[in-house]
Amino acid sequence: MQNYFTTVVAALAAAAIALFAVAVAHRLTGRLGRRSLLMTELTEHAHRPFQVAATVLAVQFAVRLGTGYAADARWRQVALHALVLAVITAVAWLVASLLVVVEDVALARFRVDVPDNRHARRVRTQVVLLRRLTIAVTVVLTVGVMLMTFPSVRGVGAGVLTSAGVVGVVAALAAQSLLGNVLAGLQLAFSDAVRLDDVVVVEGEWGRIEELTLSYVVVQIWDDRRLILPTSYFTSTPFQNWTRTEAAVLGTAEFDVDWSVDVQAMREELRRLVEGSDLWDGRVCVLQVTDATGGLVKVRALVSAADAGSLWDLRCLVREHLVGWVRDHRPTALPRMRAEVGDAAGALPWQSVAPRRPARRLPEADVPDARLFGGSEDGDARSETFVGPEEPVEARR
Repeated sequence: MQNYFTTVVAALAAAAIALFAVAVAHRLTGRLGRRSLLMTELTEHAHRPFQVAATVLAVQFAVRLGTGYAADARWRQVALHALVLAVITAVAWLVASLLVVVEDVALARFRVDVPDNRHARRVRTQVVLLRRLTIAVTVVLTVGVMLMTFPSVRGVGAGVLTSAGVVGVVAALAAQSLLGNVLAGLQLAFSDAVRLDDVVVVEGEWGRIEELTLSYVVVQIWDDRRLILPTSYFTSTPFQNWTRTEAAVLGTAEFDVDWSVDVQAMREELRRLVEGSDLWDGRVCVLQVTDATGGLVKVRALVSAADAGSLWDLRCLVREHLVGWVRDHRPTALPRMRAEVGDAAGALPWQSVAPRRPARRLPEADVPDARLFGGSEDGDARSETFVGPEEPVEARR
């Protein structure tokens, strides 16, 4: 009985010593953490697993050394085996925590709450996927090591290796879809095709990449719905990524008007509108006639904004304002169907209708440029982008 009591006391003493040592280390890292982000993360995330691992390991050594009097006893073998399994689990928990600490320190260097965060979002996507992968690998290895501590499992190892070919084929067929999604997730992480917080259009829906895992991607739709897609979707199906290179985008607002429309006055009104709006980023403001068939003229207003949300509001604002402007100042430009009766050379009544309030004409020097591919630094750069390698810009113009 005294031997058992000594063993329990030795185990408790070992646990107390381990807890005291971990507490001292925790206090030291806490003080150093005021100046080091790594120490701060270690103090917050690795303290508990380190405490458990040190305690279990100390108890395991105490029991192994303090039970020499029962070397062949069954209970000693069971207790030591249970402690070995506990040590393996605790060490795996500690390793996973250290990996998380390293990944958090790496993420802290890249801020995503700044305007130009494309590189930061790319790194964040890769680190998050690597975190999930490393934790999954750690769990699988831990379970494998724990199983190898059982003699019966080691005994069937030869049989498992013999049938490895058949089992591998069956497993590959059964997990084909899962493995395909995992490989697609890794491809997305390192190909830079899509990142966290990217604005995309998938399945006809406009949204933001909210979560990206090895098996699925969560897209937050603009109306707060969630669209969940397998990662293989983004490697096998075309989709639009509005923020792959930058967040600034272009958008259109189209109008069907009568042939009597004063295009230059409408262009000047569009310029006055966007210059007074904080939604416009100052890059593109173009109004062009893109079609003139079927008795109507199709006018397209092209504007730019710093991000997709601002562009949507700006396009709505352009539509509302120009619709009101045509109605109030150019009523003859409203869409209509004509039936002319009489001599074609005679004066038509609709030609003599004057606007209710004439619009102010801009000076010749301030007249907005009507070109999308040219006329400004941004337009010239856009023109060079869409010119082939064998065709110089000057020759095309």
